[in-house]
Amino acid sequence: MKKIIYTILLAILMSNLVQSQEAAGSIGSMSSYPVVYKYDEQVTWYFDLSATTFAPTEDVYIWIWSPSEPDAGNWEHSSDFAKLTYVKDGVWSFTLTPTVYFSKTPEEIAASAGFWFRLKNYDGSKQSEVANMAYTDFSSFYTANELIRSYPEKPTIDKAVSILFNSNLKEGFEGVPSVHFHSGLNDWAVLQEYQAWLPDVSEKTKLKDLGNGFYRMDLIPQEYYNTEPGFVMENITFLMVAKDWTTNSGDQIIYAGEFIPPPPPSFGFFPLQISQKDFLGMSRKNNESGVNKLIYTITAGSKVITGEFGGNTAEIKGFVNLVSELDGIQGLTEIHVLVKDNKDKTISDTTMPLKILDK
Repeated sequence: MKKIIYTILLAILMSNLVQSQEAAGSIGSMSSYPVVYKYDEQVTWYFDLSATTFAPTEDVYIWIWSPSEPDAGNWEHSSDFAKLTYVKDGVWSFTLTPTVYFSKTPEEIAASAGFWFRLKNYDGSKQSEVANMAYTDFSSFYTANELIRSYPEKPTIDKAVSILFNSNLKEGFEGVPSVHFHSGLNDWAVLQEYQAWLPDVSEKTKLKDLGNGFYRMDLIPQEYYNTEPGFVMENITFLMVAKDWTTNSGDQIIYAGEFIPPPPPSFGFFPLQISQKDFLGMSRKNNESGVNKLIYTITAGSKVITGEFGGNTAEIKGFVNLVSELDGIQGLTEIHVLVKDNKDKTISDTTMPLKILDK
């Protein structure tokens, strides 16, 4: 408890130190691959920064102070080893082996307050809110007398899943060179078989040996099975198979979680009728991951007006002051408005009539 309180107090102190700098916003969803891992294993952390002001072209660094502070003293010039990698759609990643990165034993990391950090630019002039990367302790599986356990319990097609296997509960696995994942989706409708005679398939389907007869399989279903867009996963059916099919676990099944697609994006102008003496508003809600700007080009006769609005996945909204922009221009009956997002996708390309005001 004392360590947790100390960590929170340190975060508050750091907030005071950097309060004059640019706040990039809060980190969105965070995840790891594999989903569950030991502290002495390599893991990749993922951070959704699509709702922050970090741009895909920026260099982003992690500044972490718990369980230890590997980049201590370098707030104004982050070290290269603390640099994140841009993945796509506003998501960055950071790969580490916790025991190596923090110079701590697994026991010391487990006893710490956890992984507390900020994400920042190189010189620290921009930083995220304080965040904590959650860790899932799966050690109870070793004594649970369960054959199979899935993290999460009900996986979805586009997110990582870790499947644990206790081979001690099945005869014939003791001393086998390797264990493989012979599997399919939706009652074997989509297959990824274990084909022992094909080296690349044998490697792809191989489970990680955790020692003492325990194994783990890590995958993202839509990537692992190469499913078509729109495929709905209902279950993962599988066997855990010893090398060369000398024995197997028997049929197993993991039911998928309900996949709830996000609501479609919606865009609109307001008010619906405008004159050149109005403010033109535009709003887009339910934006795709990584979309955080609307970039507009308004053509009014010979005049071209450009600009952009920032926002997040929930909504991007802004106004254009036509009163000042079109002041003194006579005879306008319409304007052309082109709106794109920060990925250069056209959101709206329309001509809007202008209401003629009485003189």
